[in-house]
Amino acid sequence: MCEHDHTSGPVPSRPLERRHVLAGAAALAGLGLSSMLPAGALAAEPVSQPLQRGKGRHPGAVIIEGGTLIDPGTGHATEDSVVVLGDGVVQAAGTRDDTRKAVREAGAKAIRINAHGKFILPGFVDAHVHAQAFEDAALILSHGATTVRSGSSSFYQDIALARVPHFAPGLAPRMHAAGLFVSPDQGDSILADPDLAPLAAERRQLTDPKDLAYLTRVNISRGATVIKTRANPRAGIPEQDPLELVYDKEQLSAIVHAAKGAGVLCHGYSAKGIAGAVAAGVKSIEHGVFVDEQALANMARRGTYFTPTLFGITGMANSGNPVLAERGREYGPVLAAAARAASELGVTVIGGTDSFGTDVTPIGDEANALAEAGLGNLTALRSITTAPARLLGVEGKGVGRLVRNGVADVVVLNRNPLETAKALSEVRVVIAQGAVVRNDLG
Repeated sequence: MCEHDHTSGPVPSRPLERRHVLAGAAALAGLGLSSMLPAGALAAEPVSQPLQRGKGRHPGAVIIEGGTLIDPGTGHATEDSVVVLGDGVVQAAGTRDDTRKAVREAGAKAIRINAHGKFILPGFVDAHVHAQAFEDAALILSHGATTVRSGSSSFYQDIALARVPHFAPGLAPRMHAAGLFVSPDQGDSILADPDLAPLAAERRQLTDPKDLAYLTRVNISRGATVIKTRANPRAGIPEQDPLELVYDKEQLSAIVHAAKGAGVLCHGYSAKGIAGAVAAGVKSIEHGVFVDEQALANMARRGTYFTPTLFGITGMANSGNPVLAERGREYGPVLAAAARAASELGVTVIGGTDSFGTDVTPIGDEANALAEAGLGNLTALRSITTAPARLLGVEGKGVGRLVRNGVADVVVLNRNPLETAKALSEVRVVIAQGAVVRNDLG
């Protein structure tokens, strides 16, 4: 029974200033309040004053030349290509003739990367991560994921990280933040936000649809652009039963409605849980081991995406815990078959690693697992480029493809990913927001 009033409106009546939330979250993420304020601000300015610091300067021009340019959208390969980056966007990408003017305008001061014999692609997208600190973000970037979708954080750290590229290009991926996990056991996460105090009594058993809607609205008001919830418990905790139903269609519908268009990603394992989530209108199903054909048909009809996190689920077979090892051995083949069936039925399968903290799985490993499950090399490549870009609504910004005026996010690989998806783990260069964050080519 919900005994407190959540009917006053879509956001708290006296909202905590977003700057304070971001500063607190940034401190937990390793940024600290002092680094978010102008020099002397802590002593000289009232905390109610807005930040005066502007956006960071765009990195200088970068020219990547000589490699084969792969377009995931078409599957087309352009040999001896050139990509020119400047002012935070792609100035040109294509043949030497196509890019000659942009190269000339970039000038002699441009950073030049010789990619002869290598393969040039857009930055990858990891559609399920839990990054809560700068070290997490750096590791994710190092494997080529320049855009990520958060699977939630404990104290809004992902919302703070989402702001970082505006001030420090190359320090963190482009983050689509979820804020707090809309889940029964909130524990001390309630303390992330004074406006969550009304939920304190229910912090261990948050199940009332009105409570779930309230938490969702607070997340959105603080800057979350996606919402993470669940239908079932976690498979990675031995003591939990991943087939138990946590939230049903009514509860999930309350979350989806309160999200007001922000895509809801829903953790689910059981056929019943997944069916309820799809019927409730979630944007994507995460994990989804025991999804059945009827649910897949509904997902195809509704345009619901599927993020299997196949590499991580299969990898539980190597766990030292016998319960988790058995789950990995049982769930891995079932999930591989589900991902293959989903793709065949017209469900868009997207790559997500479920990386948590510094335990980061290369997004290329997930794409390769999908290819080996039967999706094929091009579909696997699209699962970490164009497909999640559509899910996140950023394909128009050039995420997932290297196009003129698109985002300046690039990876360079050792081998051709159209010939082997294993190449997607062989990252040699990473450029994020126009900044070179990894260059193994010298």
